[in-house]
Amino acid sequence: MFDAHRLEEMWDYFRALPRESPDVMTHGDLTSQNILVDRERLAGVLDCGGFGPADSALDVIAGWHLLEDGPRDVFRAQLHCDELEWERSKAWAFEQALGAVWYYVDSNPVMHTMGHLTLSRIIASH
Repeated sequence: MFDAHRLEEMWDYFRALPRESPDVMTHGDLTSQNILVDRERLAGVLDCGGFGPADSALDVIAGWHLLEDGPRDVFRAQLHCDELEWERSKAWAFEQALGAVWYYVDSNPVMHTMGHLTLSRIIASH
């Protein structure tokens, strides 16, 4: 599905990113399955059982899971993410997407496809 050597290099890069920000309350799993939209606006968030303190970049993953390049740039600008938080969000999305691609390959085609699409976006941006 993907170039394993390239993914390994990216994993090494992501693991070396420093953590400089304090924990904030995060959802931790902002994927399309957990977002409710009404007339192109966010209407609600589902599956909040894991809501708790964590890296602020964890919720920025929504940009990688949900948005193409142009809208993702607007999302980032509106959040005022610095380079480190943006790269850390990419790392969290990478980790989730990699798991979704192999874990859901047979059992959940929607999650498998989301993981594949997210990984493709991250690879293209890296």
